[in-house]
Amino acid sequence: MISKMKQNEKNGSRIAIVFNGSPLFSGGAGSGPSEIRKWIIENDMLEAIIAMPDQLFYNTGIATYIWIITNRKELKRKGKVQLINASGNDWEDGDKNNPFYVKMMRSLGNKRKEIGDGKNGKPDQIKTITEIYEAFEEGEYSKIFDNEDFGYTRLTVERPKQNEKGEIETDKKGNPVPDSDLRDYENVPLKEDVEEYFKREVLPHLPDAWIDRSKTKTGYEINFTKYFYKYKPLRSLKEIRKDILALEEKTSEGIKEVIE
Repeated sequence: MISKMKQNEKNGSRIAIVFNGSPLFSGGAGSGPSEIRKWIIENDMLEAIIAMPDQLFYNTGIATYIWIITNRKELKRKGKVQLINASGNDWEDGDKNNPFYVKMMRSLGNKRKEIGDGKNGKPDQIKTITEIYEAFEEGEYSKIFDNEDFGYTRLTVERPKQNEKGEIETDKKGNPVPDSDLRDYENVPLKEDVEEYFKREVLPHLPDAWIDRSKTKTGYEINFTKYFYKYKPLRSLKEIRKDILALEEKTSEGIKEVIE
């Protein structure tokens, strides 16, 4: 689809693609999916991603995302990506005040929700989502990031191999031989200095470790859930105990009715 876009600066193109959640994060640094994300983001073509409600489609109930890709970004959007959470997950299922979807009176296969279009007494939720996108402002349902915020450097951390006497093995040049069993990996945000990260997070715990720079790769992933996560406090033990006792009482009454 990107290959079909107009390439002139005056017009350009904008495309919207419906995906499941997999393209946001599948594949590690250097893999095909990560390289595709890297190319799109580093070429400043990813304008926005909109998380949609689940159960929107007839043949599947999975959550979906709309990727908006363009080569004609407005000046204010250059170097930026907007994430919009229009999933409605923060609301109780079936809540009439949900700003992003309404429950259908009758399901169609796996489709149990729809986005209101303002007709037949339904709220105009399409307009709500569009206005959030057009406003391009930070808010409860909209987050704005730099392109680099989604990138990371994948470090391969090596440690020396030791023989049975506990001595470090070396190669012909006198360099320590890495032990593949002790090999580890670190993902360092692109905006963070790799050396500083290594000194702070790795060396205090593994003073004999080093970075194999020949294996260093750059990856990109979009952890949508993390950016919109809201902490929900756990229920108190008192509340849980009250519910358990109520269920036990209800169960006892049911058994008593059956026996009698």
